[in-house]
Amino acid sequence: MSHLTEEVEEAKITVNEFVNGTKKLYIESYGCQMNFADSEVVASILRNNGYSTTSDVVEADLILLNTCAIRDNAEQRVRNRLSILNSNKRRNPSLKIGVLGCMAERLKTQFLEEEKMVDLVVGPDAYRDLPNLLQEVDEGHKAVNVFLSREETYADITPIRLDSNGVSAFISIMRGCNNMCSFCVVPFTRGRERSRDAHSVVKEARELFEQGYREVTLLGQNVDSYNWKNGEESFNFAQLLEAVALISPDLRIRFSTSHPKDITDEVLYTMKKYDNICNYIHLPAQSGSSRILELMNRTYDREWYLGKIDRIREIIGEDCGISHDLIAGFCTETEEDHRDTLTLMDYVKFDYGYMFFYSERPGTPAAKKLEDDVPEEDKKRRLNEIIAKQQEHSLLRNQLAVGKVYRILIEGESKRSPEDLCGRNDQNKMVVFPRKHYRKGEYVNVLVTSCSTATLKGEIVD
Repeated sequence: MSHLTEEVEEAKITVNEFVNGTKKLYIESYGCQMNFADSEVVASILRNNGYSTTSDVVEADLILLNTCAIRDNAEQRVRNRLSILNSNKRRNPSLKIGVLGCMAERLKTQFLEEEKMVDLVVGPDAYRDLPNLLQEVDEGHKAVNVFLSREETYADITPIRLDSNGVSAFISIMRGCNNMCSFCVVPFTRGRERSRDAHSVVKEARELFEQGYREVTLLGQNVDSYNWKNGEESFNFAQLLEAVALISPDLRIRFSTSHPKDITDEVLYTMKKYDNICNYIHLPAQSGSSRILELMNRTYDREWYLGKIDRIREIIGEDCGISHDLIAGFCTETEEDHRDTLTLMDYVKFDYGYMFFYSERPGTPAAKKLEDDVPEEDKKRRLNEIIAKQQEHSLLRNQLAVGKVYRILIEGESKRSPEDLCGRNDQNKMVVFPRKHYRKGEYVNVLVTSCSTATLKGEIVD
């Protein structure tokens, strides 16, 4: 469960595009950043077929839910949402409702035939087929395409930026995953790994920069295994990072997610070489116990993981931001295994993290072969201990920033007060400061004067 698969509790909803004479498309996206990036691709495909987006579900001609299969409660939420949305059909009998994304494959039969909740079901590799599928629905059929592709990367489609602050954008550089972590459903819902044409990634980043964007995040289930080849030409992840960094020193680059087995010294040295590649790495650990890591099929042990942390600190320096994913209460986890996770955290002192207790996902290797045998109260207690330790470390790491000056890209107003602006520093930490005469999209130098566990506060210095 990577940073990409951090479940966002609130659905993201399409924005209003005021285009006359078009049909209205409403997309609700759940789950990970990859899903939100996919919704932008879907909006682009349907734009060419006479749809513009709306944030008002009542005026929609087509409602799509882009689903996530990572959490247990996600399925129930989508079901509940579908039953509510179906009531709109009484008001608008021509309304079409569809389910996209990671739940599509597993639940196609229930959604389409048994519960008759939707008109179409479309998997993550079949979005190009949406116009044909909608035509099938128009002709009175139920439509489904959950085929997983070995080639599809949507490289030639320019996403429509739906949830954009106009400053930062996501660029999907690869799809699928070849790591068969035993707890994870992604290889089954998103298929095998394939890398997108490197030139199309650089072109998209350049176009975003020309449109005024100042930050891009390169997305993949495992960016470090990016490997694009075309005849004699090839790009690994470090080379792609460099190519994007060379667009302009004013374009800031982030990436997510890294796999501990694949992140190379070459990537770390590339980060060190270019000031505009942010010194921040999301490096999911999942557990601090070598025995549990083996059961999870993570392909590294505790020592390997800590060795990677040491390399990051050696090459980039102590102030490189590092975040994690950790799962409490995986199958057979003992108190000793749990203590291993806590001592791993003490060694690394992560800046922040995404923490969950284990919930079995149907169809995963763990569900087939391992017993989910840790009592729920133990899972919850262990998770709370992990969260408490992380808060302690987050505060500690944030206190190190007090008294330092950081270059901040202004992302907009602070949520708490229109008098303040906010933006993130190199280490991906949110910094809040008085606005003065500055505007969104500008870079400013901010002296950090105080902090909480989650936020840094400061003043702009000229």
